Amino acid sequence: MGKDARHLNREDDPLDFIHEDHLREREICASIDKIAEGSLVPMKVVKEVISFLTVQLPLHLMDEEEDLFPLFKRRCLPEDNIAKIISRLHRDHAHAGEDTPKIVTLLKTLIAGPRALERAAMSMLAAYAGHARRHLILENAIILPFARRRLTKGDLETLYIRMCQRRGISSLKDARYAK
Repeated sequence: MGKDARHLNREDDPLDFIHEDHLREREICASIDKIAEGSLVPMKVVKEVISFLTVQLPLHLMDEEEDLFPLFKRRCLPEDNIAKIISRLHRDHAHAGEDTPKIVTLLKTLIAGPRALERAAMSMLAAYAGHARRHLILENAIILPFARRRLTKGDLETLYIRMCQRRGISSLKDARYAK
């Protein structure tokens, strides 16, 4: 086991911050579902979804791809059998990288002028949200608990610093207030 990741204050714990990002992504998925159902969604909500997909999600994916997953691979034990899960998460991130710009473009058409979505667009939105939710289940149920057990204090400090650098802030608390 790592040197115990639970030493950090809740507001300084990068794994808690990642978990909060996951919770926010679930909220975004719920908004996308409402849009996909043809529900009347305020433009403010559509803009929030676009902002999350274009600003926060790319940062979150980099947090995981560039820092969390490599640290995780280095610390997990062979009996953890984590390689297949990490490989699946990499594929999911690639999928998000391909599909997110399409979703953003589609959502921007709604901002350009109120109109009904075509059935294909509604299906695309629903599929995107469903895929994201399945991905979050893996990360929340397997990756984060394992990370709490395996990552060392130094690993968490490195992750924290890199996440702050990526956002151009000195503390993850600053990013929380910006959300």
